[in-house]
Amino acid sequence: MWTGAVWLRRMAALLFGLGCLAVAVYAFTFFAGDANLNNPFHARFVVSGWDVPGHLFGAALALLLAPLQLLTGVRRRWPRLHRLGGGVYAGAILIAAVSALSLSRHSQGGAASGSAFALLAVIWVGCTAMGIGYAIRRDFVNHRRWMFRSVALTSSAVTLRIMLGVGAAAMQWPFLPVYITAAWACWTVNLAVCELILRWPAIRAQLAARSGPSALVARG
Repeated sequence: MWTGAVWLRRMAALLFGLGCLAVAVYAFTFFAGDANLNNPFHARFVVSGWDVPGHLFGAALALLLAPLQLLTGVRRRWPRLHRLGGGVYAGAILIAAVSALSLSRHSQGGAASGSAFALLAVIWVGCTAMGIGYAIRRDFVNHRRWMFRSVALTSSAVTLRIMLGVGAAAMQWPFLPVYITAAWACWTVNLAVCELILRWPAIRAQLAARSGPSALVARG
């Protein structure tokens, strides 16, 4: 029987997967629609050359693969499929990150938001490269830890849209301050939550060790 913690993890995994799928589908369908030149994002897509389509395609592909790469069952039953998916995932991130560096020079909000996206692109590639390096050395513990960080950065596309939806649409705050704030918060918050999850077993053990003697004294 599943415990409350197991249900919570499964629900979180389901919401994570649905969020990645929704943003990926939006990015892929962007190619199929007609451009609206009155929309600044659409207009930039038309004149950008390779950077916007490259970023949309690479990020969408990485979002589709990220939940699948985290599935323990796939990794254990089909390790070759996991390795193949990891290679495609890393290639997609490289395409998306290089494109994002180009796009960051023309980001809405100027350098305030562009620097956030540029830094995200560099750290995104760095975390993914670290994860691949550990996998090559067969250090799978550190491989998983760094790939968790990579996935946290990949899913910043989901967090960004949630923040924009809440701040600009639901709360009706001015778009530009919300956009600049979200440009920084979407990936720093994700990384902070990821680090907390990765470090939680050690933190919990430390808390238990500290509370142990005091609990014994209280019972005595």
